Amino acid sequence: MNSFILKMIGIITMLLDHIGAVLLQPGTVPYFILRSIGRLAFPIFAFLIVEGFFHTRDLKKYMTRLGIFALLSEIPFDLAFNNKVLELGYQNIFFTLFLGLILIHFIHQLENKYRTNPTAYNIFSALVTLLFCIIAVILGTDYDFKGILIIVAFYLFRESKLWMVVSLLLILNMIGGISVLGTLSMVFIGFYNGKKGKDIKYFFYIFYPLHLLLLFLINFLV
Repeated sequence: MNSFILKMIGIITMLLDHIGAVLLQPGTVPYFILRSIGRLAFPIFAFLIVEGFFHTRDLKKYMTRLGIFALLSEIPFDLAFNNKVLELGYQNIFFTLFLGLILIHFIHQLENKYRTNPTAYNIFSALVTLLFCIIAVILGTDYDFKGILIIVAFYLFRESKLWMVVSLLLILNMIGGISVLGTLSMVFIGFYNGKKGKDIKYFFYIFYPLHLLLLFLINFLV
């Protein structure tokens, strides 16, 4: 399974999740089913962020792209989920991915700098991770510090699918409820072959704000 297929699975499960969240009544069976399926989306995107970090040709452009679309997606996100043009208390998932990408870049630099001093590496990595977790909580990003920890865990345990499963389960368990179903995303991630597949880099960036805007309009008109 290449990154194209994995990304499409993430997009589809995200879309189903947002259809349930925006258009369906909480407490109903269809709502529960779509929201449960949607739990698979974020871990997949978190995994792809880590893969993107290792495979991108230009990290600065990658970060800039995430940051720009985090800003562009905020109004559609707030309209869809809060019926407001701007809600400063809760930010879209691009902010979480953006912070996570910057964080693993810092951790990677620390790893190279303190290669012969693992104690210093562990201390500074823990401190910078704590800082970014605090930033995520203050900003109110989707998945807040848990999302940051998932990205870091996928970075640290990139060579061990077992520890990725364990860490994902532990982190999602902090959220509770159906969120633990996100661990099932490892079924798809486990079949990832490290290949890129078809390039749809900009499709996801554009699809995210557009589908949120469309869901808002449907909810507004129906």
